[in-house]
Amino acid sequence: MSFDSRAFRQALGSFPTGVAVITAVSPKLHPVGITVNSFTSVSLEPPMVLWCLDRGSDRYDVFTNSSGFTISVLGTAHEEVSSRLAKQGSHSLDGIELVETELGPPALADSLAFFECAREAAYEGGDHAILLGRVLRFARREAGTPLVYFRGRYGALAQS
Repeated sequence: MSFDSRAFRQALGSFPTGVAVITAVSPKLHPVGITVNSFTSVSLEPPMVLWCLDRGSDRYDVFTNSSGFTISVLGTAHEEVSSRLAKQGSHSLDGIELVETELGPPALADSLAFFECAREAAYEGGDHAILLGRVLRFARREAGTPLVYFRGRYGALAQS
């Protein structure tokens, strides 16, 4: 019996996820970004989060060699930015409204929350790397509707 990778991917898409943009600073000191839906909390004490990066990404070296990264949790207003940074070769943050951080990699303006992280570890996870970050600082907004990804499409949570 063969394993159907496409059907597996579609089944995974049945789990709705939030959408985030991860930023880091390249060796040439240019901030770069990538869209992910694999962001999750790991620990409250110490404060840690993780996200996963495709080993075939053209941004793999930047993120796996970076000493830190910033995670911006996206709202529905960020759908265009999310689509842009999800594509290969579209890693420049030019034209995107940003917020400076103490760590260096910027946060996206008007993100629902952002987390400045020191890279704690990187692990192999099949065709992805699992990047663990220690949260140094964070901020969040009260207003906004989260951007959600479900079955290959963007959406939003219904507000009660």
